[in-house]
Amino acid sequence: MSAVWHLHYQMIIFFLVILQIIAILNIFGMRRFDQYPQSVELPYVSILIPARNEQENIETCIRSMLAQDYPQFEVIVLDDYSTDNTLFLLRKMAKEDRRLRVMSGLPMPADWFGKHWACHQLYQKAVGQLLLFTDADTYHSPSTLRDSVSSLLAENADLVSAFPQQKVVTWGEKLIVPVISWGIFSILPIPLAHRLQIPGISITIGQFMLFKRQAFEAIGGYEAIKLELVDDVALGRNIILNGLQWRFLDGTHHIQCRMYQGFLDVIDGFTKNIFAIFDYRVLPYLVVWIWVGIVFLEPLLSVLFRWMGMGWLTNFPPNLALIAILQSLVLWLSIYKRFRFAVYLSLLYPLSISIFIFTALRSMFYTITGQVTWKERKLAKEPIRWIW
Repeated sequence: MSAVWHLHYQMIIFFLVILQIIAILNIFGMRRFDQYPQSVELPYVSILIPARNEQENIETCIRSMLAQDYPQFEVIVLDDYSTDNTLFLLRKMAKEDRRLRVMSGLPMPADWFGKHWACHQLYQKAVGQLLLFTDADTYHSPSTLRDSVSSLLAENADLVSAFPQQKVVTWGEKLIVPVISWGIFSILPIPLAHRLQIPGISITIGQFMLFKRQAFEAIGGYEAIKLELVDDVALGRNIILNGLQWRFLDGTHHIQCRMYQGFLDVIDGFTKNIFAIFDYRVLPYLVVWIWVGIVFLEPLLSVLFRWMGMGWLTNFPPNLALIAILQSLVLWLSIYKRFRFAVYLSLLYPLSISIFIFTALRSMFYTITGQVTWKERKLAKEPIRWIW
């Protein structure tokens, strides 16, 4: 075995060690909303929810928001040209509770994305000192508002985002959606990111974004990122770029979300987002996903080839391959257990990562060729960067 190949195998082992260290740091260092003291000061909150064809989720979401154990808040929902019963259900609930205000969206300008325009209109109607943007497919425990506001004030943060408990029902969801949790918590050292406040090593999730109104306005709100496809990441980075404080917390005990429903829905959803998160940089994007495939699939394939009597196809030493596989299993198992996914799903990580790599490549191809759509709207073709 040449020195180059030996170095290659050692790099895989070392890379997995780094991921394990980051995962441990996040598992034990990431705080929940309810780990902060309850604040005496509880400012008025505007809860802002865009909704487009959400008849399956909207009632559960809105009723969970109206049931908040919080003294002063409003819920504003914008119906974004729904073609199902979303608007009917919203108007029915608004008659029952005056804290709920329902808006119908205005025609979208040519230079805006749909959700961005909807959220901008919601902001214009909001009166709260704090602005909570959340999605129509989320469910919130009664203490979500009180505990999240307490955490924002205790951290003296300008934006608190949170990672919800992701509900997965179908096999397509079970195999793909948890990979996002794994990716965030094994690659991004969140406690360190809080200290460094560097835009490129931050994550913001649009399912829960709690802003101080003054900070939201200081960064230009949605108008400043109206051409950024991944709005949540762009807003979080703008907070940091403007010298404001960003925090990312564990919301799994307060918020639930079923992001997608079924295999094709998951594939389409991630096709829209993955390449955009990399700012449409082709070369770094390909390098990352090729390396991820090598790290998590090469050791397993080498053992499989030897078991099938085709050892001539691999130079990977069996002992190192088994170490890498064990490292991978421990990594996936620890993150899935921490974020309450079924533990047995971690054993299927080779299939999950393979599907996700396929989706990532699909995301790049569809973006370059202008085929990306979402919520029945075709998204604008984005400018591609080859390196930086």
